Amino acid sequence: MKKLSVITVTYNAEHTLERTLKSVREQTYPAIEHIIVDGNSNDGTVALIHRYENERLKWMSEPDKGLYDAMNKGAKMATGDYLCFLNAGDTFYNVDTVEKMFNTIDKNAFPDILYGETAIVDDNGHFLHMRRLRAPKTLTWKSFKLGMVVCHQAFIVKREIVEPYELSYRFSADFDWCIRMMKKAKNIHNTGMILVNYLNAGTTTANRKASLRERYRIMEKHYGKVSTFLYHIWFVIRAIIKPEK
Repeated sequence: MKKLSVITVTYNAEHTLERTLKSVREQTYPAIEHIIVDGNSNDGTVALIHRYENERLKWMSEPDKGLYDAMNKGAKMATGDYLCFLNAGDTFYNVDTVEKMFNTIDKNAFPDILYGETAIVDDNGHFLHMRRLRAPKTLTWKSFKLGMVVCHQAFIVKREIVEPYELSYRFSADFDWCIRMMKKAKNIHNTGMILVNYLNAGTTTANRKASLRERYRIMEKHYGKVSTFLYHIWFVIRAIIKPEK
C-alpha cells in the first residue's frame, strides 16, 4: 500500500482550514499523512490544528518566505510515496477518493504522476462548476502549452522525483514545478476521476496580472519564445470565443 502525504500551507486560515482537515481525516484510505505548514498565524489557525491532532497529522508554525517556501518545507517533512498539495478550504471530492484513485493504477507499475479533474466550490463547499480547463486524456509536459490544464491540487507526484519549487516565482511557481515534474516523469497516469474540490477564493487583479506575466516567462523557458507567442494569440481568441467563468 502506497502512502500519500497531503500538504496544506496556511496563514490565518481558521475560517477555511477545518473543511480540509475533516476531508483528509475522513478518507477511507488508511495510508495518509496530513502535513500542515503554517506561516506563524495570529488568528485561531494553530488552535484549530491542535483540535485535530492525531497520528496522521504533522505540523509546524513559523515565519516563512512565502507560499512556495512553505510548500518546500512541507515536501521536506513528507514521508509518503506520493505528495498532494491541498490549500486551506480545498477538499478531496469524496471520502473514498484517495482509495479509488490508487485502485485505478497497476500495482506492479506505480506511475510517477497521477492526475484528474477538479470541481470548483464556493465558501460553503457547494459545487459551482467544473474547472474551465479540463484534464487531457493523455498528459505530457507539452500539454501546459495550452495553460495549466491540470489543477495543481489534482496533480499527485511520486516523492522520489520531487524537486523544490523555484522561489524566484512569486505567483506561478506551481506552473513551472508541474512542467518540470512532467519532464522527469516516465509514466503519467490519468485516473479518470474528479479528485478535488477547489475553493474559488479568487485573486486580486494585481496578483493575477503578475501571475500571467510569470507564466509567460515560464512558458518561454520551457517551450521557446516563438511557440509561446503563437499560443498566446490563441489564448486571446479562446477568451473572446469562450470567456472564463
